[in-house]
Amino acid sequence: MTDRAPSPMRVGDYVLLSRIGEGGMGVVHLAQGPSGKRVAIKVLRPHVVGDQEARERLAREVRSLTRVRSRRVAEIVDADPWGPIPFVATRYVPGSNLHDHVRRTGPLSGDDLLEFARGLAEALHAVHRVGVLHRDIKPSNVLMEGRSPVLIDFGLARLADDHKVTRTGYLLGTPGYLAPEVLQGHEPTPAADVHSWAATVAYAGLGRGAFGTGPAMAVMDRVRRGEHDLTGLGYEVLALVDAALDPDPARRPALAQLIGQLGGEVTRERQDAPEHELPTMALAGQAPSPTLPPTRHLAEPTAPPPAPTRTSWVVRARRWCLGIALGAFTGCLIAAAPWLGMSVVALVVVVARSWSLSTTASRARRARRGARWYDVSLDVVSAPWHFMVTFPLSLLLLCWGAMLAACWVLVLLLLDVGDVGLLATAGIVMAVATWTGPGASRLRQPLQEVGRPIADNVIAWISVMVVFSILCSGTLALATLGVEWSPFEHAPWDGSSWLGRL
Repeated sequence: MTDRAPSPMRVGDYVLLSRIGEGGMGVVHLAQGPSGKRVAIKVLRPHVVGDQEARERLAREVRSLTRVRSRRVAEIVDADPWGPIPFVATRYVPGSNLHDHVRRTGPLSGDDLLEFARGLAEALHAVHRVGVLHRDIKPSNVLMEGRSPVLIDFGLARLADDHKVTRTGYLLGTPGYLAPEVLQGHEPTPAADVHSWAATVAYAGLGRGAFGTGPAMAVMDRVRRGEHDLTGLGYEVLALVDAALDPDPARRPALAQLIGQLGGEVTRERQDAPEHELPTMALAGQAPSPTLPPTRHLAEPTAPPPAPTRTSWVVRARRWCLGIALGAFTGCLIAAAPWLGMSVVALVVVVARSWSLSTTASRARRARRGARWYDVSLDVVSAPWHFMVTFPLSLLLLCWGAMLAACWVLVLLLLDVGDVGLLATAGIVMAVATWTGPGASRLRQPLQEVGRPIADNVIAWISVMVVFSILCSGTLALATLGVEWSPFEHAPWDGSSWLGRL
């Protein structure tokens, strides 16, 4: 008598509830175990169940996961790679993968990007510490549990002393996230995972791949040559990601250095178990694989990591001070010379918005087909076109700011406020309106890119604040001596103008 085939809605002792993902050889389901606890269960596709290599890869994933203990990794709870329906069950993480998260909410930035980069590096460190290489770090293999990343899918992982299943399995991976030495057929090392870490962090902060898009061969060629585009990536991780994407694995930073500079600590997490306590899971139809000796760890540098550079509330306060100083100077300049001051504001708005569109188009162009030697010349030639495209909305933004400032002037005229106070506060209103009005995001982007590095450096920040203080004091002093109305002779509201006659 033959065994009855298992129900398609059950796998072992688990009831499949819904499909939550899929990969090349398996489908991931949300499932419920006998105790009622929910798990994520990967099941081999029916057409690969009879493939011995696919079962071996699943068994290798089990061997890898049973060695890793970290809250940053979805740990294994059950597995049977050799049963009628091969599966592996892991902790269920109630969140979407990084790829879907970025598409839905946009790229990460600021502290969120820093937390992501640090968490993914800590997950990778926990994996390497037990002698495992992940070899397939990419956005779809990172789940977002709130702000924290959780590393999943060890289908391509390999123990440090494990044999390669096949040459084909060895070359599996995703273009744009594989290290150049892997593409060239060399044996992967921890540095290969560091390269993949950097490419994944770049995607989290940019919303696009660091090596652009297009045919797989074109992307892999850019990876081999190290032609990555990180334009627009948050300054919090820019230098580290750039160093980790170096084509030469010997020049990439080690994980201990990355974690230290991201504000983390290279210590054993509370969830980690000592190696001699790691469970040895007997796979159905196969003898338990031997545990690696404690000395077979992937090497990490023993030098202490550099001091953390985590963004703090102090840095954020400096950014706010820079913005307030810029608004105050705008008000003082308009108080001293109204028409000149408004002309300067208009010039800054138009130039900044044109520059923002030009840089955005340049980044998109490089993302599509990679960097080219003539990119700078093309940016210069296309600048007039970008000016024409942005000018209508720039004019609308300026009209919006001028209208709110004019309303404020009318209110203060009724209160009989002096010209200097009236003009200074109206200038601040105009500055705030243009900073927050329609189309202001393209104005804020280039100014923030200039201001953030200044806020990070205490000396530079103090120097700029001193300069703003001197400029504000000087323009206010000039305003008290007499408002300069050039090219006109009088204020619009004095007796000789139509507004004054009202």
